Amino acid sequence: MESEPITKLSTPIQIRGARVHNLKNLSVDIPRNAITVITGVSGSGKSSLAFDTLFAEGQRQYIDTMSTYARQYLDSIPRPDVDWIDGLAPTLSIDQKSGTQSARSTVATVTEIYDYLRLLYARVGTPHCTQCGSPISTQTVDAIVAALSAYPERTKLTLMSPMVRGRKGTHVEVFEKIAAQGLVRVRVDGEVYLLEDVPPLAVRKNHTIEAVVDRLVLKDGIESRLDESTRLAIRLSGGMCAAVIAPPDADEHSKLFSTAMACAECGESFEELEPRTFSFNSPYGACPTCEGLGTVAAPTADHESARQTCPDCEGGRLRLQALAVTIAERSIADVVALPLAEAQDWMSQIAGPLSELHRRVATPIVDEMIRRIDFLRRVGVDYLTLSRTADTLSGGELQRIRLATCIGSGLVSVCYVLDEPSIGLHPADHDRLLAAIAELKSQGNTIVIVEHDEDTMRAADYLIDIGPGAGIHGGELVSQGTPDEVAADPNSPTGRFLSSHHRIGLDRPRREPVRGQKLRLTGASLHNLQNVNLELPLGLLIGISGVSGSGKSSLIVDTLYPALAHELGLVADTPGPFKKLTGADKLDKLIPIDQSPIGRTTRSCPATYAGVLDPIRNVFAATRAAKTLGFKSARFSFNSPSGRCDVCKGNGFERIEMNFLSDLLIECSRCGGKRFNRQTLQVRFKGATIADVLAMTIEEAQTFFENVPKVHHLLTSLVDVGLGYVTLGQSSTTLSGGEAQRIKLATELARPGTGKTLYLLDEPTTGLHFADVQRLLVVLDRLVDAGNTVVVIEHHTDLLASCDWLIDLGPRGGSGGGRIVAQGSPEDISGCQESLTGEFFRRRGIKP
Repeated sequence: MESEPITKLSTPIQIRGARVHNLKNLSVDIPRNAITVITGVSGSGKSSLAFDTLFAEGQRQYIDTMSTYARQYLDSIPRPDVDWIDGLAPTLSIDQKSGTQSARSTVATVTEIYDYLRLLYARVGTPHCTQCGSPISTQTVDAIVAALSAYPERTKLTLMSPMVRGRKGTHVEVFEKIAAQGLVRVRVDGEVYLLEDVPPLAVRKNHTIEAVVDRLVLKDGIESRLDESTRLAIRLSGGMCAAVIAPPDADEHSKLFSTAMACAECGESFEELEPRTFSFNSPYGACPTCEGLGTVAAPTADHESARQTCPDCEGGRLRLQALAVTIAERSIADVVALPLAEAQDWMSQIAGPLSELHRRVATPIVDEMIRRIDFLRRVGVDYLTLSRTADTLSGGELQRIRLATCIGSGLVSVCYVLDEPSIGLHPADHDRLLAAIAELKSQGNTIVIVEHDEDTMRAADYLIDIGPGAGIHGGELVSQGTPDEVAADPNSPTGRFLSSHHRIGLDRPRREPVRGQKLRLTGASLHNLQNVNLELPLGLLIGISGVSGSGKSSLIVDTLYPALAHELGLVADTPGPFKKLTGADKLDKLIPIDQSPIGRTTRSCPATYAGVLDPIRNVFAATRAAKTLGFKSARFSFNSPSGRCDVCKGNGFERIEMNFLSDLLIECSRCGGKRFNRQTLQVRFKGATIADVLAMTIEEAQTFFENVPKVHHLLTSLVDVGLGYVTLGQSSTTLSGGEAQRIKLATELARPGTGKTLYLLDEPTTGLHFADVQRLLVVLDRLVDAGNTVVVIEHHTDLLASCDWLIDLGPRGGSGGGRIVAQGSPEDISGCQESLTGEFFRRRGIKP
């Protein structure tokens, strides 16, 4: 349908003639300073419109306003295929891609709260001796000299003055200052040089420079020289003296002395506290044993690689001296280990015990941290700790953390583009998320959300329904308007569900548990699990529900799965603590189907993972042309040197280095993006080359190979899970987590089953429209009807309502959860007043 002008909301963003991917010359208006939800079935073109057209053009226009100097450090962005876009503000994308998040990145570092914590501890923290625990006091020069004199005779001392510690630059002026004192030696980055022999320093590298003040051996009469040299070292550095000490009967070691801080009992010196003292990503703060990770490698009995808590920092990541600095009796590691609510309470109370001076210093720092934590709690991640590593966060959690950061930034007149922010959230958490998004709008911003969640759609100011189908059957504007207007549109698939004319899973018959057929896990106590006893009736579709942080993944993914895998002789991580597992003998296969990528190279694609490319290659190898040319099936693989293009190596594109600009990917000049060499493309099946087949959508290929049973069977499984719009040769690196999960599900669906398999799926409805969820449910029913057991960890109320059996954890997240609140049929859960899932069932008309 044609776009209709928006009259209720002024100055819209106007998009005309968008043709990115499957968009069919689409034109639409998006209201400014409003919340707009773009929805539609998977593959309909939602992301093509929101991210590849709207966001891409906003970024391109913004970058074009910058100077040539600034642009050389930024990625080049091509203009999207669209006639024109008018009224567009600078765009920011908050998506689910975690990028290069690693174990060194945490919730605290991503939100910059850790920067404020480091500053707080450096300014008002109280250091303590790591040996006796006494508070650290200042140390006099006489005390330092006395400490050095206390070593036995014949001890060799090298006294140095720390001039530069871990700073970038050539530091020419530092060497001049050292020479002006009549000194001739210097230690640079651990190596001792004569001043005239110091090599040029790399300007962009961190350097440590220490002036060698004296080298002496302790003996009678050396006291005066030791005193003078120590005072010179301290004066040059502004209060510090470093000593390399080599006793006659002990190993050489180094020691740092400071007139700023030292233990009165043990004589232990502390460097002046700086923010980097508390950085686990800096060599000055990181624990030397685990290098700031908090864990170390630990070989297991079966020689599998594993990690265990660092024995020195006990998971705190920092040097012992940094961990010995406290505020209100807590170290910085103690604070980041607290759940967000407790950390916020601690921060609000620390001002009381501080001195008036320290209180004035701490107040603005603490206020900013409390403000940022408040935003995190409001987007529904209050069950997390600040120390939670970013590589363990789901895409939805990471996106909501970024959303909280954006709210706190106070930016105005920005167009934010969000990708399903409700993913991973229980319906009970939606209100807080929607309130946070509304606040972002109230700051004068435009919000565009790609979303399937019903609550988010109903809370939007405007809906845009793309479709009607996926791939070549989509890319059109089906409906637009307020949620009520779309719900009243009979042509809109989304509208039919919003109007409650089409509900999923209601009034479907339930399978009943079979007596004696169950899997039982007792005493699970990982993380917040409170000695949970779990019973799974086999042969059913089982849903695991509960609010975020209630313990679902801890119970199923981190305890049950590895415990059961070990019982079945499979390789898996060490399970969380539990007492006993029984019933494993009733299963012979355990298959987890998660959202991890199906491949990490650009040559990996759905056809290779699903195993459909092998029989397709055999089809081409069986043709008369292939036999005449002597081509075997390997010839038709883009991983084979004999068949692939020798310029792009089967990638279909060439990578051009652009020096200061990002590398440019251009279509291969030799094969034109077809991946194969000219000789291989001479072979055709039904008029199509192997490159033509890989360019087909799965749905097109299903029809094309309808008379090739093995290929048709595999492709049908992919179509059944709603992936008909994906092309066979699409790079796996471009697939979403939900698409990757459904490819894995389809691959398992195509295999012959034993009827004694347990399938574990984590949020399989991620990225799915109502219509796609209904299709997914049919697939899951097929697995269960074959005698298998399917366990889904889910928040989607309609899918949970369709399960035979539910196990609801909670009632809250974190310390307020970790136990089974209710279990049984959806009707049983609806009758539990303590269950938040039951509350939403009752709203949906599921009666006890």
